[in-house]
Amino acid sequence: MGGTATVAGRGRKPKPTAKKALAGNPGKRALNTAEPQFSKITQIDPPEWFTPRAATMWNMIVPELLRENVVAITDLHNVEAFCSAYDNWRLAQESIQLHGIVVTGATGGPMKNPALTAANETMRQMVTFGSMLGLDPASRTRLIGGNKEKETNEFANLLRT
Repeated sequence: MGGTATVAGRGRKPKPTAKKALAGNPGKRALNTAEPQFSKITQIDPPEWFTPRAATMWNMIVPELLRENVVAITDLHNVEAFCSAYDNWRLAQESIQLHGIVVTGATGGPMKNPALTAANETMRQMVTFGSMLGLDPASRTRLIGGNKEKETNEFANLLRT
């Protein structure tokens, strides 16, 4: 059994080529010039099947993602999943507030409110999909915004020299 095997999808995720180029290609390895560039979008409405709350979340985050040029048409399923998870998390939280954390089970005894499990699962989904989209501070530092303004402060430029 000697040797080490790797499982696909495990380990450190590769850094996007654009991020390597912006960093000056510190590894000095050849950059992938054939990395796919998916269609950018400038405006898109929430899916018709969304609830009003999921649509509100969509309308809050999509303009920000588009402004920073970090979402392509191929990423929209992640946005849908995040907004849906958010709506389901809020539904679970409302149920917990209404019924409490302990409810009456089928046999008449106390049991943990199943909405607690739903809230936990949907919260994990929000973390997963939100991270893919850069919606939390840690993942935001790993994204490359393609719409940044050039530095125009002459004094800031002097500090770099």
